[in-house]
Amino acid sequence: MQRPDPAQPLAVLVSGGVDSAVLLGLAARLHPAVHPIYVRTGLVWEDVERAYLDRFLAAIAGPALRPLIVFDQPARDLYGNHWSATGTAPDAHAPDEDFYLPGRNVLLLAKPLIWCRMHAVPTLALATLAANPFPDATPEFFAGFADVVSRAVGGHVAIATPYSGLTKVDVIRSGSDLPLEHTLSCVAPRNGRHCGVCGKCAERGRAFLAAGVSDPTEYLSRAWEGTTQRTADHRPWENPCSA
Repeated sequence: MQRPDPAQPLAVLVSGGVDSAVLLGLAARLHPAVHPIYVRTGLVWEDVERAYLDRFLAAIAGPALRPLIVFDQPARDLYGNHWSATGTAPDAHAPDEDFYLPGRNVLLLAKPLIWCRMHAVPTLALATLAANPFPDATPEFFAGFADVVSRAVGGHVAIATPYSGLTKVDVIRSGSDLPLEHTLSCVAPRNGRHCGVCGKCAERGRAFLAAGVSDPTEYLSRAWEGTTQRTADHRPWENPCSA
């Protein structure tokens, strides 16, 4: 998988989460111009996520960081009664597979890659981690999707996944000097804060502990403490009716 050339401008697909925030913050120290891109799909946590992201961007403002680009790619009509639209999130014991969103990277990558071609930005980076089990997070998928879009726009655009060999623990350690208090991992936030009950809060809390980095997160509940993640017993992408 191609790694971004630090001499070139870079686009970074961002959410409000730790992984993409660290990728963006560190990239802004290396590249002459870094363009953060956020894609709204209409899922339940996005308003809170966006508020965290805006605070993070303000906190790391610098000469290389360009204004946030926001695209709309509504997915509620596609996902229907999926938990991401209803707010009934998997709990702290849930395996990664329970967080499956069908074809999410197809939705998130399409407009940003076209934007990159239109604005002469050669590469779009995203913070996919080594543990991501989903079929739209493999090297083959990213290479193939970038190739399809490149042919569609009559030029070359690339996808870079520089964190594909890393864990969340690795990422937290590498970005420990960044304002990570302005990041959101929760998929069921309450009153603008991490619920502390959902599986993504648990993943975040465990990673900060394992990294030995002080966790700046305000959790409404500490229910995630002492929990462990179950081993996956299904692959929902192989049975679309279960997604």
